[in-house]
Amino acid sequence: MTYCIGILVREGMVMMGDTRTNAGVDNISTYRKLRILETGDDRVMTVASAGSLSVTQSALSRVQLGIVMPDSDEREFVASAPTVFRAAQIVGQGLSEAKASIDLVVKDDSIRTDASLLFGGSIDSRRPRMFLIYGAGNFIECQPDTPFLQIGEHKYGKPVLDRMVNFETPMAEAIKIALISFSATMRSNLAVGLPIDIVTVRTGTSRVELSHRIDAEDHYYRDINDRWSNALRAAAAAIPLPSYASEPSRESLYD
Repeated sequence: MTYCIGILVREGMVMMGDTRTNAGVDNISTYRKLRILETGDDRVMTVASAGSLSVTQSALSRVQLGIVMPDSDEREFVASAPTVFRAAQIVGQGLSEAKASIDLVVKDDSIRTDASLLFGGSIDSRRPRMFLIYGAGNFIECQPDTPFLQIGEHKYGKPVLDRMVNFETPMAEAIKIALISFSATMRSNLAVGLPIDIVTVRTGTSRVELSHRIDAEDHYYRDINDRWSNALRAAAAAIPLPSYASEPSRESLYD
């Protein structure tokens, strides 16, 4: 399993992905899920993947070789796409083709070919855009009302993002909150694990501002784990007990 987050705030874009891949409790490996797909003088594109590793690797290989879109007769590349939206269409088509190709040869129902991608970037220093691309190639775009997207094992970390992230959140704060979301996820699911890769793109630029990997020896991440656990315990302790819990019961469910 995996967990990837994309956060899009006024100051810019933050993307994170873990690196754990498992095919059972005795077959756990480390694979980079977050990649810088394209960089150049006028653009930066990043992609994070979740689901079937064979599907996502095939999809990204197809994208690098170029995709013939349904409305075109020529191969198109993210390196020359006029907009991030068009680049997302190219990546989506690559994912759809890869999944369809693998589905043709996979006959075992126990083999999952589900896959999804987070794709984002900026061209010509325009504001970053970010998309969640599904296996069929369709996608949704991240919007200011809910300025984050998730793929993979998202349910444990989503409450953190729901409560703490908004479009005006500073980018450094968004990084911290995303790491708290990862901490909450890894606390409850062993299929998500370190290292965590981070990429950021600041609004008004079309270049990577930060590319960083957090491993098990990272002091800041270990401090986040401890502080978040302690803060939750303290918050729970500070909430008054319910009145009905301290009063003698007057009713019985078994009467």
